[in-house]
Amino acid sequence: MKGNLQRTFVLTLLTVAASPVLAAKAPVTDLNASATSTSTVVSVASAHAASNETDVERLERLLQNRNRVQLQMQTQMDEMALEISELRGQLERNSYNMEQMLQRQRDLFIDLDKLRSQMGTAAVASTATQEKKPSKGTFSTNADEQTAYQNSVDLILKKKDYTGAIAAFKQFQTDYPDSSFAPNTHYWLGQLYFAQRQDKEAEQSFKAVLEFQDSNKRADALVKLGDIAKRGNDLETAKKYYQRVVDEHPTSSSAKVATSRLK
Repeated sequence: MKGNLQRTFVLTLLTVAASPVLAAKAPVTDLNASATSTSTVVSVASAHAASNETDVERLERLLQNRNRVQLQMQTQMDEMALEISELRGQLERNSYNMEQMLQRQRDLFIDLDKLRSQMGTAAVASTATQEKKPSKGTFSTNADEQTAYQNSVDLILKKKDYTGAIAAFKQFQTDYPDSSFAPNTHYWLGQLYFAQRQDKEAEQSFKAVLEFQDSNKRADALVKLGDIAKRGNDLETAKKYYQRVVDEHPTSSSAKVATSRLK
């Protein structure tokens, strides 16, 4: 009897201890919530993928724009470089032409200074030889002839009227065909034509100077004939004229010029 009571008491205790556990609700899985969560994850993944694709496209577009801008800039730089090159070439040509013009002017003024000193010497000599008829290679004692010649020179030296000087020298040659100033007039006509790049006329005038063997303008005329040939790209002829200066007038200042041209 006592043993049965003990068994009953133990079972009762076990029942009381187990009842809270049995009373607790079992966990229930919400299938709808799980499906919703899964859908959300998929949507986020899809949006993220779409976002990545858009970034790639944007990057490609930016790269293409950059390449296009770089190409345009390179094209502009090439065009600017070409323009700068052309401007540099034009500047060099202008500088060369200016130097040539200045050199011609220097030569012209040097010759004019020589002519002035010669005219002064001629004026003194003419006083002592008024009765003597001038021969070629000497200065004329004819006052009108001297005045006409001096007026022609003044058109160059004082008035800078080169076109008028050409007309005046040609008229002088017509009025005084046997003048002792004849070689000088041909020389000055050659200089004036050469300055105006009328090379054909200049060549004729300088060659006319060569006919006067005693003229102090022969050496200069030969140099100018060489310069005309050189300007016409006839280098062989130019060298021949320069060499003639050296051979025929070795002690002249023109020979030094010719020697420098031959180098």
